[in-house]
Amino acid sequence: MKRKIALALIGMMTLTTFAGCKSESKEATKEAASTTNTIFTGELEENVTIQVLENDTAISKGYFDELIKAFNKEYGKYGITAVDANMDQYLDLANDGPYGYGPDVLYQANDVIMQYAEGKHIYPLPVEQLDCYSQIPEAAWKAYQVDVDGNTYTCGVPVNVQAPMLYYRTDLLPEDWKSNWDDNKNDVPDMVENWNDMYAYSKEIHEANPDKYGYMKSLYDVYFSSGFLFSYGGYIFGDNNTDTNDIGFAAGDANKGAWVLSQLASNMNEDCIDDTITTNAYSKLADGTYFATLSTPDTYTTFYDSLVEEYENDGMAEDEAKEKATENLVMTALPKLPESGDLSEENPSLIDTKTMGGVNGYAISSYTKCPNACLAFVDFATNYEMIKLRNEKLGIAPAREDVAEELGGLSKQMYENLEKGNVVLMPSIKEVGQIWTPGQTFFTDLAKDSFRPDSEKKFKDLDALKAGLEDMCNQISDAIHTLE
Repeated sequence: MKRKIALALIGMMTLTTFAGCKSESKEATKEAASTTNTIFTGELEENVTIQVLENDTAISKGYFDELIKAFNKEYGKYGITAVDANMDQYLDLANDGPYGYGPDVLYQANDVIMQYAEGKHIYPLPVEQLDCYSQIPEAAWKAYQVDVDGNTYTCGVPVNVQAPMLYYRTDLLPEDWKSNWDDNKNDVPDMVENWNDMYAYSKEIHEANPDKYGYMKSLYDVYFSSGFLFSYGGYIFGDNNTDTNDIGFAAGDANKGAWVLSQLASNMNEDCIDDTITTNAYSKLADGTYFATLSTPDTYTTFYDSLVEEYENDGMAEDEAKEKATENLVMTALPKLPESGDLSEENPSLIDTKTMGGVNGYAISSYTKCPNACLAFVDFATNYEMIKLRNEKLGIAPAREDVAEELGGLSKQMYENLEKGNVVLMPSIKEVGQIWTPGQTFFTDLAKDSFRPDSEKKFKDLDALKAGLEDMCNQISDAIHTLE
């Protein structure tokens, strides 16, 4: 009872002092429109400590320590200190924030942050004041925007674009790859340019040595697997990911994407059924068990460190191991797909592989007592130098155009893929949380099919795959609308 009363009081206080990102009337919208100017006055709160919840990788790789040291040096004259919130990166601000347990600033993916926006747990921000504002593409800003009665509010600041990338080892290529695996003679191995050759090479590796594998990835992982559906016409929600009555994982020829996944799984082991490959990919790529896998750009340093360690265990000196790892570990764009969906087809017509993606960024808790100091931290953390350092430390794909342009290569390419629509951003609405369990159920069943006897297979043709995807969509719909 005390908990309910406390929540009710907090709710009343929030409604009278902060209209939030979601409003029920035009009067509330007017109040929300003035909220930013009322809260973010530009007058820094002095002698305060800001609790910052950062990404675990940023902490473990030392980036976050450098960030807060630099910020504290800059803002020490105001008595403002940023510290590690020392909380789980998946903290539930909606439940913990009202009781004073939670960070002042949090770094999360757009779909997580925008769930907090709907509940008024984070502030709409005066992003036009920030140094990064003009350097971030519209597509990235949209991931943090919500429209209320014709007014647009921005509730987060993009830091980096997340989307699957292909990781592979050049020293695990066949010695004759330039003569037998480079048909277009462009000095890029065919197996990293199209999935048909990746499928063929994976089959060759495993048949030659049952303990070795080519491409390995957990089908269970909806984030990575759903891109194959999108490539053939599937989507998450209709009307630019806002209409939850229109669930599109089975749309178009999405069943061809499921077929591709099934064919790839046939060259894997049963670890692809659950998340085993996702968790062991770093060590298995390093010890040569896997030739290639998918992961996001910010895990590059983890793959790199694992490979350096493996080389050192083999007797290399540290400098030599680092040089070898830099030379042999490659992160690149995803291979192209056959238009037909048939990985055994020779000379296929190829299409781009789309991916599910997200934009990670910063938000400010509506429970903070120092919003202006928090905004100063976000502005500092998203400036040119800090985003460039974040790339150097973590291998991220920056959302800032100026940093991406300077870095070139994959950072620029991912930036372009975002603008072209080849990176399908996760919806910034709470209902996206209902896609994961039904998706995992379908992809798990699809992976299991590769290890079932022919007589017991569930997905024997494209029609069966279509039916499976439609059932997945129905489960998502039930989960969303039952909860409503």
